[in-house]
Amino acid sequence: MNSKMLVLLAGLALSMAHAETITVQVLDSEGGPVADAAVYAKPVAAMAAQAKPQPIIIDQIDKEFIKHLTVVQTGTAVSFPNHDKIRHHVYSFSAAKVFELPLYAGIPPEPVVFDKVGAVALGCNIHDWMSAYIYVVDSPYFAVTDQAGRAQLNVPASGGYVIGAWHRHLKGLQPRQPKINVAAGGTAELALTMQLKRKSRPIRLPAGSGLAIGYR
Repeated sequence: MNSKMLVLLAGLALSMAHAETITVQVLDSEGGPVADAAVYAKPVAAMAAQAKPQPIIIDQIDKEFIKHLTVVQTGTAVSFPNHDKIRHHVYSFSAAKVFELPLYAGIPPEPVVFDKVGAVALGCNIHDWMSAYIYVVDSPYFAVTDQAGRAQLNVPASGGYVIGAWHRHLKGLQPRQPKINVAAGGTAELALTMQLKRKSRPIRLPAGSGLAIGYR
């Protein structure tokens, strides 16, 4: 799977340049909202020392990853507990993180640390329809867009930020990123437009259909 980085701006709308909360609206090329996009703000100046990111969990329930997109800061440890009654084999061959958790049940003995920026596509070697993504950013300021394509970033009022976004169906590489200066008080709104590829995902066959072989 090719996951290409970063974003876009075919339509940039900026209402105020001084804020502690930045609202980002992500749209597709037809002006529709883009849900489940990763949005982040990276300080232009070097960041002060940050606390170590808290570990997180990505569950596996009913032969699905919970949830489909998770955004983490570099250095985050992620655990992949299996709550199903059968074993899973979680893996990724993405450039940002290559790892495998061979067939297991319960909780793996060690979490996986995501230490490189980029998109990580997750899969299960047993269940082809199981897929999810981790997007790793070098910043503690990030969010995921809602069904309206909107996300809020709460950032310190201290200088400039580069705003970036990513989606699993992002088409092409568009490296330009808008910059915004942040001061105390006020609000800011930013609109980003991205080109998306046609969606595709393995179909989960119903149990007893006679079309699925092995685990269902």
